[in-house]
Amino acid sequence: MKRLSVKELLQATRCGETVEVSGWVRTRRGSKQVNFIALNDGSTIHNIQVVAETGSFPEELLKRITTGAALHVKGELVESAGSGQATEIQARELTVLGDADPEKYPIQPKKHSLEFLRDNAHLRFRTNIFGAVFRVRHAMAFAIHDYFNAHGFYYLHSPLITASDAEGAGEMFRVTTLDALHPPLTSDGKVDYRQDFFGKATNLTVSGQLEGELAAMAMGKVYTFGPTFRAENSNTTRHLAEFWMVEPEVAFYDIHDNMDLAEDFLKYLIRYALDHCMDDLLYLERRLQEEEKDRKAGERSMNLIEKLQFVLENSFERLSYTEAFDLLARCKANKSGKFQYPVDRWGVDLQSEHERYLVEKHFKKPVILTDYPAEIKAFYMKQNPDGKTVAAMDVLFPQTGEIIGGSQREEDLDKLLRRMNETGLPVDSMSWYLDTRRFGSAVHSGFGLGFERLLLFVTGMSNIRDVIPFPRTPKNAEF
Repeated sequence: MKRLSVKELLQATRCGETVEVSGWVRTRRGSKQVNFIALNDGSTIHNIQVVAETGSFPEELLKRITTGAALHVKGELVESAGSGQATEIQARELTVLGDADPEKYPIQPKKHSLEFLRDNAHLRFRTNIFGAVFRVRHAMAFAIHDYFNAHGFYYLHSPLITASDAEGAGEMFRVTTLDALHPPLTSDGKVDYRQDFFGKATNLTVSGQLEGELAAMAMGKVYTFGPTFRAENSNTTRHLAEFWMVEPEVAFYDIHDNMDLAEDFLKYLIRYALDHCMDDLLYLERRLQEEEKDRKAGERSMNLIEKLQFVLENSFERLSYTEAFDLLARCKANKSGKFQYPVDRWGVDLQSEHERYLVEKHFKKPVILTDYPAEIKAFYMKQNPDGKTVAAMDVLFPQTGEIIGGSQREEDLDKLLRRMNETGLPVDSMSWYLDTRRFGSAVHSGFGLGFERLLLFVTGMSNIRDVIPFPRTPKNAEF
């Protein structure tokens, strides 16, 4: 007999059949006559109820059916006599596949703090909240590949080990096989990386963009989707040392095409979540409402489903950095000192509070900012004719701020060389990148979507460590 998932059983309409299911016990409550077992196998947020008559099973067996135990059930699928579920299983056979000592098993049927669950990240998948989060994560990963495949993109596996720094920030993890205590030295006392595994200094990548550009200039439309690494000593709720990035690169796209792609892409992902993850989203929405019930009305988050619909139902507002700066500089929040970071000079790097003001207070819709000051953006961005700004774009979302960053790339070799020299980048070691400007250069654009930032928005979670299975942060590399 084929074992069915809990999700399949809950959708089944043919009562009276004998079925088999395996899963983990969420709860067991009982009396002298009957036991009710809530069983979940991770396929859905919902449990299936197993009804086991007390006299039909050995007492020692029933005692082993505790929260966390792995259980196999064979029985008859029947209409449920109780509320909350349409069907249940009348157990005929029960087999404990794996015990869970209730004195030691930490995930008990009570409310646990997210901090506690982070400390037990190897078991937090068994809770409703993280089952929901990681099912949504799977759905969003699938939808990303689905979107790009349907739109003629090719999936590129960019390297995790690189000798270049795409962002120019220098916050990278070193990759080396040299003796940490006694590395070989050059005549001037520096580490001699010529003797290292790759013959040069190498690091874990911060982005697949530069490699993506190479492929786009031959294949037209490509995207990378993989882990990236930042050695940034930050313990905020929005930063990880290891995270996943989605980075499309498209030949013959200018900044306007890039904005159109970003808006269409994001709306597709959110629509997919609403179409395929509603049970999990409704659970996460109720969790968020419960968590914020004691807050004042003005301090509560927008309801999760409402927030997702908000993005779908509105065209993204588009304006330049200069227009946004003027608006923010004049706004009451800035003049009255309510911003933590005052908007007091053109060229200031806008913070999350400014971005959220534009989205949530002023325009009341998602926003795309363009044409940022060159000094606060990366070397590869297209230089505008004004000599001060670049053709950059940031997509801003409610309760999130920046969710996508991108730009039209500089296709002019002389301008790119001049910018690299200004920022102190090693031109000689990046000749491979410059060759795409030497041979058949063309307008091209791309952007980066932080996958975990997207998941924060879609799930309503507030800490980025709760939307990645095993978070890597300063002083934390467990599991």
